[in-house]
Amino acid sequence: MQGTRTMAPEWHDADAIMLAWPHAQTDWALWLEEARDTYLNVITAINRYNAGVILLCAPADIDDLTARLAPDAKVLIVPATYNDTWVRDYGFITCLDSDKNGSPVEFRFNGWGNKFNAEDDNLANQRYLAALCKSVLRSSPIVAEGGALEIDDQGHLLTTAQCLLNPKRNADMPLSSYADAFSDILGCSKVTVLQHGHLEGDDTDGHVDTLVRFTPNTGLVIQACDNRPDDSHFEGLKALCDECACALPEHQQYRLPLPLINNEDGDRLPASYANYLICNGAILLPIYGQDEDREAINVIQKAFPNYIVEPIDCRVLVKQYGSLHCISMQVPKNTLKDDIIETLRKGVSLHAPK
Repeated sequence: MQGTRTMAPEWHDADAIMLAWPHAQTDWALWLEEARDTYLNVITAINRYNAGVILLCAPADIDDLTARLAPDAKVLIVPATYNDTWVRDYGFITCLDSDKNGSPVEFRFNGWGNKFNAEDDNLANQRYLAALCKSVLRSSPIVAEGGALEIDDQGHLLTTAQCLLNPKRNADMPLSSYADAFSDILGCSKVTVLQHGHLEGDDTDGHVDTLVRFTPNTGLVIQACDNRPDDSHFEGLKALCDECACALPEHQQYRLPLPLINNEDGDRLPASYANYLICNGAILLPIYGQDEDREAINVIQKAFPNYIVEPIDCRVLVKQYGSLHCISMQVPKNTLKDDIIETLRKGVSLHAPK
């Protein structure tokens, strides 16, 4: 076990958020400009709440990206090769010690059970990101993704059985072995594996960040379906709410409405309002141009009464079956090297490895 180091809840103050700029060789190719506009909106919002952005970028796109950014934008551009932009699932996770010093850890990433090529994504931490940190990166041979893991200040980790038990991740590894590994690698004190809940079209096999999120005041934000009793998701998401009530009876539930969004081929898209990013006293909340947007904003404001809720249009992100939380990974304070922090504060900069 890593001593007193425990995975940091997302609401801890962050110095930076990691993103990866969409490029033409990713699955964003069909909607590249729309996706890039959304990323620019996300970057502006992150900066507004006093966090810098560590932005992986294909070398060929650096000049164009720089021209799109305001000169004073707090962005560190890191030239990199990567398969896609879902940094939540391959960017390092930060664990904090008792003095709130951060250390990066990583799992192996294999494209959500070998669904997609992820060879370069799996190497992003070791090639580019670990060198930005004060502490040495710790690597685990276990396949797991950041979007599959949710934790609170008591070290209680939430995850889902459907994701963990996909045999193309870790073969027949039992849930008890996962719990031991998460205790060792992430320092968690308790693991709850949820058995219910899944969104149609979700390539991740039910990542918890599309379903259930902790709040800092003993709450649970749940992507429910109470507004659509005839929807194909209703029974599964009702079972999830009931399961959470049994597993975490002391937690107040904040149930989000479920939007209904189909792509041009008529396939259901996994649009989730639970896929928000917490950033220094703000909730960057994905919205989708749906009637349910307003109710989702109200639910999140009740769940986080002391936070600013900033809606961000993410309808292009869900076209690729993810949303705002999926494209981002927070880096808590006291994790990055001092010179990286100083560079971030100067405005748009290009990282030059030493």
